[in-house]
Amino acid sequence: MRTALAALPGALALLMSAAMAGTFFGFSVGVMPGLNASPGAAAITAMQGINQRIQNPLFLAAFMLAPVAAAAAGAVLWSMDRKTAALLFFASAVVYVLGVFVPTVAVNVPMNDALARLHAPVADAAREWDRYSGRWTAWNHVRALLGGAATALAAAAFWAWNR
Repeated sequence: MRTALAALPGALALLMSAAMAGTFFGFSVGVMPGLNASPGAAAITAMQGINQRIQNPLFLAAFMLAPVAAAAAGAVLWSMDRKTAALLFFASAVVYVLGVFVPTVAVNVPMNDALARLHAPVADAAREWDRYSGRWTAWNHVRALLGGAATALAAAAFWAWNR
């Protein structure tokens, strides 16, 4: 029974952190370069639409619950005396919180909120977009990279558990 209690949150942590890392990777390698190739006003309008639509239950559940699931798996594995696997799940949760959650709430979301309030004239749109895109994308690279690291740690936890 305890095995299932560890496997379910562990699998969810792996799946959700991978989904989030993939989402951020997609923004880094496709969405933002594509928007950067567009006129500033079009890029702003498109990103405003993306930011409105991405706030949906599925995205928010994966975003919020990935570290919770990793910590839950770690706690159950710790109680089963599977310390290495538990520590790897705990590390996954910490890396996710510090590398994905914190930058999102401290940098990317406030920038998105400021962009939502922006109604720049076309003459200023390119400058506004350039100012937004560079910083937003740099922090998104951090989220993609550390989301991938959190995923790798969760995968390593499964490997350690089954050794």
